[in-house]
Amino acid sequence: MACTSCSTSDGGAPKGCKNNGTCGTDSCNKLTVFDWLSNMTLPGGQAPFDCVEIRFKNGRKEFYRNTEKLTLSIGDIVATEASPGHDVGIVTLTGELVKVQMKKKQVNHEGEVPKIYRKASQKDIDIWSNSRDKEEPMKVRAREMAIRLQLQMKISDIEFQGDGSKATFYYTAEDRVDFRQLIKEFAGAFSTRIEMKQVGFRQEAARLGGIGSCGRELCCSTWLTDFRSVNTSAARYQQLSLNPQKLAGQCGKLKCCLNYELDTYMDALKDIPDMETKLSTEKGDAICQKIDIFGRLMSFAYIGNFGQWHVLKVEQVQEIMAQNKQKIKVSGLEDYAIEVEKIAVEKTFQNAMGQDSLTRFDQPKKSNNKKPNKNRKPQPQNQEAGQNQKPKINPNQNQNKPNPNGPKIRNEKNNPNK
Repeated sequence: MACTSCSTSDGGAPKGCKNNGTCGTDSCNKLTVFDWLSNMTLPGGQAPFDCVEIRFKNGRKEFYRNTEKLTLSIGDIVATEASPGHDVGIVTLTGELVKVQMKKKQVNHEGEVPKIYRKASQKDIDIWSNSRDKEEPMKVRAREMAIRLQLQMKISDIEFQGDGSKATFYYTAEDRVDFRQLIKEFAGAFSTRIEMKQVGFRQEAARLGGIGSCGRELCCSTWLTDFRSVNTSAARYQQLSLNPQKLAGQCGKLKCCLNYELDTYMDALKDIPDMETKLSTEKGDAICQKIDIFGRLMSFAYIGNFGQWHVLKVEQVQEIMAQNKQKIKVSGLEDYAIEVEKIAVEKTFQNAMGQDSLTRFDQPKKSNNKKPNKNRKPQPQNQEAGQNQKPKINPNQNQNKPNPNGPKIRNEKNNPNK
């Protein structure tokens, strides 16, 4: 989609500003909110909501009050209150939906909210653009200084204030870092007000962005705004292998998407016995080996014979457990087990696109049977048949035939008088 602030759309068709995410909007449609109340009119006599959502670099959003009653729309560049000086941002949301967003982020709209000064002038935009151009080379020098001082920290990003009077350094670190000497060197080298702000590894990935293992842009940098804690129990409930290389995201922590389907798995596991379930039979005790959560099947194996599994339904396992509580042992799991082939027949799959075939991308094998060429002349079936065929004689061709009236040639080999 096109951005409205840099006018990259022409007749509804996006042209693209070709700045690769470094334009004023800083990558289009990043953490945007669809205003589904924009076409609705307010009741008569009700004043529009006076707070506006402003977006800054890398998806940082703040709420400001429109005290000057400015006519603002999405994409307008405004100068906002900051300490000290002023900051420059882009309007991303106006109207009644801002009240919903403030309630979601637990911001009291009736309390103290910073205000919007004015719409940004051309001078404000020029200063803002020049400050943004300094950030990348400044980040390289700042990292070199931190390495020279042997500080266990990583400076991930730098954000200049709109008027260029202050620079905020975002960094990540495992432990507490004493960067007092670093701030002195920053102030002397860059000649500006310095502010250090520590962020988590998830927030760092959200600011920088990237492509996940699924092939899509990172959720934290496109639409995810709240970071819930993710632990390994979420992977255990979903029966995923505890492989850190597969479960870790770009930030080095567990992927946020492990929580997306966790509630569905928790609902399905409510009445299913856990993996530590043990069944007592006359043939011995059996331990659970595997659970098919959505198929509601459990596989058990006798102690000492773990190579042979018996598949039981959840209802049958609960029935055996109820008998074991009464100290009654069943004869054996074979009486309750279901054949695996029978289970496969009962399952019906809808394959509309052929996507469940594992060999759909394999190259077809070349067959040795070559198709006969219709334009090719037939050859004799065997060599003898070819030898028995007499060559055709062309009557117009001159051939050396023996003359019956000519002299006879005597065969010297057969002459006994020689």
